[in-house]
Amino acid sequence: MMLTTVMISSCSDFFDPDTDDELNGEDYISSNTEMYTGFLGLMTKMQAVGDKEILLTDTRAELLEPTEDSNPELISLYNYDTDLQGNSYADPSGYYEVVIACNDYLAKMGDYRNNPDVDDEIWQNLVSSAIRIKVWAYKTIGEIYGKAVWFDDPIAKVTDITEANGFKLMDMNQLMDQCLMLMDNGMYGVTTNRTIDWIAWLDPENVTNAANSQYRKWNWMVPPYEGLYAELCLWKGACLDKDFAEQTTPNPASEVYYKKAADVLLKILTYYADCKYMVTPKDPGSSVYWLPSAATPGKYSSIWNYAQPYQSEVVAALIYDYTKNQTNTLLKHFSNEYPNKYWLRPSELGMNRYLDKDFNPGGTTQEARYKCNFGNSAGVPYVAKFRPVGSSVRANAYQDDVHIYIYRATQYHMMLAEALNHLKRFIAMNGVFNTGVTKEIFVDGDPEWEGFSRNWTGDAEWGTRKYPSQGLRCCQGVSARPVKTTLLELGEKGTMKFNDLAILDETMLEFPVEGKTYAFMNRMAVRYNDLSIIADRVCPKYEATGKSEEIRAKIMAGGNWVPYDLRLKSAE
Repeated sequence: MMLTTVMISSCSDFFDPDTDDELNGEDYISSNTEMYTGFLGLMTKMQAVGDKEILLTDTRAELLEPTEDSNPELISLYNYDTDLQGNSYADPSGYYEVVIACNDYLAKMGDYRNNPDVDDEIWQNLVSSAIRIKVWAYKTIGEIYGKAVWFDDPIAKVTDITEANGFKLMDMNQLMDQCLMLMDNGMYGVTTNRTIDWIAWLDPENVTNAANSQYRKWNWMVPPYEGLYAELCLWKGACLDKDFAEQTTPNPASEVYYKKAADVLLKILTYYADCKYMVTPKDPGSSVYWLPSAATPGKYSSIWNYAQPYQSEVVAALIYDYTKNQTNTLLKHFSNEYPNKYWLRPSELGMNRYLDKDFNPGGTTQEARYKCNFGNSAGVPYVAKFRPVGSSVRANAYQDDVHIYIYRATQYHMMLAEALNHLKRFIAMNGVFNTGVTKEIFVDGDPEWEGFSRNWTGDAEWGTRKYPSQGLRCCQGVSARPVKTTLLELGEKGTMKFNDLAILDETMLEFPVEGKTYAFMNRMAVRYNDLSIIADRVCPKYEATGKSEEIRAKIMAGGNWVPYDLRLKSAE
């Protein structure tokens, strides 16, 4: 189309932190090209906070500890200090800048729709994507701080978010309501499940050969509808269940949200299990897209240590390119190779959880996750998943261009297991979580397997599936984690909690240093109104320094949420 050449030239410095693409102040959208480039400005804001949740929450979670060379701000986070005002890691301003940019962009897009030259199909796709970016920012603020300041009106800067200007805090329950309402209603009559196919717009010759397109990575960078909506529903269900924490049964109202989460996840996961994503017919039996299988362990390191996200695992990811000054600070914090700082390291206790047969049944030093996540250089342990020493992909220690996953396919399966558990579909939950969806247990038409298809199993509709579902644990070659598949022993609430905690413990092995584990912990603690769920998993890493009881007391007093005054004060 005519705009393609203009678009390519205007976006040659895509995601450069110094770009002027974003719209500010009195700027307005006057052309389709500005509609595009203004959207890319939103992505630069997301990119800027890509590593923030990792460094902020994983430092407080069960694995990381500061090194002898660490900085005072990280040590304050690690120690659960109750006053973090002024701490650059704890400051939420970066997330609010994403919200401000989205509000500004959406307002200007509303005005631009009346332009006779507007490409309405693309306009709708960009509006839908901008809404999801805004909701993602609020979801992230909520799971870190437990509250957020919601606003829709365009404002110029973060310092305008003051009590004097009428901004008010929402708690987690109110925030999830607001996010879900926006996701359900959209804006300007636009639904929030529309997607942008950058290849089709900018590189149509490679639509059927996406691997050859330089724009392929662009399709990964917007938070996806399914993952975002499902996670919001899980949080909303947890908030509702909190009101029933002292009762033996869960809140009936929460089941609606768990079903919504399961339905949206099953729809997209079964779409991939059925291989409907294939543009050109290929051998579907060899597909490993979005399905934990026998191929998973051998490709586990590929999830991070490739120049691009691993295509069979990536759902959405932020991309960086250090040659264009697009960087994050993960290697700076975790690597002990010069010129990096090595401010954070894995604790010995955290690493040993992979080898603890009680915590990780069947775990050994040969498990792919253990071998990938940790390294040892000259006797010094370090987080190796982002760049092992001797990496051929990032040959230089300073290449801080590690991609950061917003959602992984494995995370979809983990969230699905959580939702199925609360729908009392325990056999299906165990299949997704532990043993895989096999032809021995899958029965088409059985309500237990609603939303699945036989193509999850080795007995697929096209014949033999070479890489069928093996479950989140068994695909790693480890034993099944004990779960309850009936209500007989523990009753309804007890069974769900037992399984929830099993799912939580697995997130600690699957998502270390990805900014995801602590959010899972907080959601479980909210659901059961039980902060000991967090304390029991976090405090053991403090035993070596004698701080375990001190940290436990802080968590039990509400220190699970990062303490920061979100109603930013007016500048003096």
